[in-house]
Amino acid sequence: MQQLTAAQLKVWLDDAGRERPVLLDVREPWEVQICRLPDSVHMPMREVPARAGELDPQAPIVAICHHGARSMQVGLFLEKNGHKNVHNLVGGVDGWSRAVDPSMPVY
Repeated sequence: MQQLTAAQLKVWLDDAGRERPVLLDVREPWEVQICRLPDSVHMPMREVPARAGELDPQAPIVAICHHGARSMQVGLFLEKNGHKNVHNLVGGVDGWSRAVDPSMPVY
């Protein structure tokens, strides 16, 4: 699994010539109510095993959580289950708010 910083993800999302990744937010619902990246898909970590079939195994996926630990676990799970292009957002939404979008609430 590749590790991706918030700044690297921003460059990727801004590149119209590059396939847009699935932004897979694995945080709890209460966390998503506080903040989230636009166009992210919410799938709490505990639901991933049952819902992984909803994700295209060939699509680029960026797993996102608060700081990057839960998303790393989800990314490893997805890779073990046939997903070929998985990335972990190092620093999670906290890193995104600090490096890319300071208007995003932190918690």
